[in-house]
Amino acid sequence: MTTELKTIQTTILQCNCPECYSNSGLELSFKQEWKDTFWVQKATDVVREEIYCKHCEFPIYPVKWTADIERLYEYNLKRAEKETFFKVKSQTYVIGAIAVAVIAIVVFALVSSL
Repeated sequence: MTTELKTIQTTILQCNCPECYSNSGLELSFKQEWKDTFWVQKATDVVREEIYCKHCEFPIYPVKWTADIERLYEYNLKRAEKETFFKVKSQTYVIGAIAVAVIAIVVFALVSSL
């Protein structure tokens, strides 16, 4: 099972960086977790956020967030559209069809032997 993070929204924040105090360069991105297995591919409810300063090239962790950053984070989290996705892969259908055929053959063989 592989897990992949796909970016669902990226926003440039116009507030001061807690590290370098630059007023431009903060980038907030939301990433949704996608799981890919042999049978299915689906988007989970897990959404991770990341704030990165392009000016000082440093990630900003939630401990250092200011009130402005938290307010913008809450607003953009409501705006971010989480994708709901569930896809059954073709090999699941093939293996299911083979299993149904085998069960039908076994039942037919048992009924005809009586």
